[in-house]
Amino acid sequence: MTTITLAPKSSIAGSGSSQALVIGLAQSDKGLVLETGTAQIDEADLLEALQDLGATGKSDEVIKLPGTTSKLLVITGLGKQHARGAYPHEVLRRAAGAAARALAGVESAAFALPCVKLPAVAAIAEGALLGAYTFDDFRGSTKKERKAPLASVTILSPLAGTAPARKVIARASAIADAVHLTRNLINMPPSHLTPISFVDHIRPLAKKAGVKVEVLDEVALRKGGYGGIIGVGQGSANPPRLLRLTYTPTRSKAHHAYIGKGITFDTGGIALKPAAGMEAMKSDMSGAAAVCAAIIAIAELKIPITIDAWAALAENMPSDTAQRPSDVLTTYGGRTVEVLNPDAEGRLVLADAMMRAQELGNKGTKRLDAMVDVATLTGAQEVALGKRTSAIMGNDEVLTEAFLAAAEEAGEAFWPMPLPEELRASLDSPVADIANIGDRFGGMLTAGLFLKEFVQEDQPWAHLDIAGPAFNTAAPHGYTPIGGTGVAVRTLIRLAEASSGR
Repeated sequence: MTTITLAPKSSIAGSGSSQALVIGLAQSDKGLVLETGTAQIDEADLLEALQDLGATGKSDEVIKLPGTTSKLLVITGLGKQHARGAYPHEVLRRAAGAAARALAGVESAAFALPCVKLPAVAAIAEGALLGAYTFDDFRGSTKKERKAPLASVTILSPLAGTAPARKVIARASAIADAVHLTRNLINMPPSHLTPISFVDHIRPLAKKAGVKVEVLDEVALRKGGYGGIIGVGQGSANPPRLLRLTYTPTRSKAHHAYIGKGITFDTGGIALKPAAGMEAMKSDMSGAAAVCAAIIAIAELKIPITIDAWAALAENMPSDTAQRPSDVLTTYGGRTVEVLNPDAEGRLVLADAMMRAQELGNKGTKRLDAMVDVATLTGAQEVALGKRTSAIMGNDEVLTEAFLAAAEEAGEAFWPMPLPEELRASLDSPVADIANIGDRFGGMLTAGLFLKEFVQEDQPWAHLDIAGPAFNTAAPHGYTPIGGTGVAVRTLIRLAEASSGR
């Protein structure tokens, strides 16, 4: 993991202690403008050189030049100039991330970007740490050819040495660790990540953070009536699991349940997917990875909020034991579902976990203040919102607004979508309580409506469809690599903080 520290300019300028110096380049009405933070740069000569190179200052642009006080000078685009260096936090986060990605193979770098306030320091720290990521666990003979991620980051800021700044850096490190954990799990090949090995990966990390671990195996799931998880997993040689992680601080300000879809590989089952693109279905457990990583970070940060995180884990495979179109299963709590499409499996495992989460969370006088499910649920999400914006649906306007505010602060793009009542009728089944698919048009919305059937009337609930943004198959950008992105982790953490009053 990349180390990160803070320093004032006096400890860097002229010392050459970092191999690279990162500064910003912005666009103004009068041309290009350098944003050098506390670093001392000969701006006139550098601007002339950048203009000769055709620099634009646009987001994601990174230019590397020979340095003077450091071996390498790295210029990262900030887009449109903002007065007094007051750049939006996500702009700084992405600029720092793009620079960190470009610095793979470099040992150390000092980041001299505008950060005279703590939120800017936090954004730069998060961006640099998130950008300094690679996944080489399964490389053999080519591993030695790969460049290691940037090992050491120093942020130049006048706030260096203050207790609040140190706290911000510690928080950024915990968040980056959580996102990296999520990315690692998503990127892991299905030959190595099954429901059982998922639990094995999470268990020691959770226990180290003081998080309680409970696991239901296939025998307990069948005995307990978890027909959704059993039905989806019954076609695989790798049996399903339901993982529950619980963090209970001494003084809790609220109680949330986070539920993640954990299909460790999704072939579509009997409704077999096309071969083209199926390799990305190792990412169908992104929601489960996100909620598990989020609760570990929340515990490490000692956020005073009780969290139950549920990972509904199964592998959806075709075999002579797999569920068939028109099979009927009974979910936890007794509701029956006609499985019209075995490839609409995520909602089935979520239904079981959501019902159990409410049963335990709303027992006696205890109440869940919020229930949030996270899932790579529908291809329709990508059709509607593309590959970088996730959807949020729900039954509680206050929770939706709180989540969107948390997402804005965290720098993650979510967009509210409706749950139109007129689409509910398309989920009616002639033989069961409900069918697992409805109208093809508005498929993201009918999936949300299906899940709503498993939400108690007075339970604040939000459903996150992260199908597109969870796995990047295009070029890397900002702090986002190819492969698993770790989307939703930062927002879940921020939501917990906001709900606790932080």
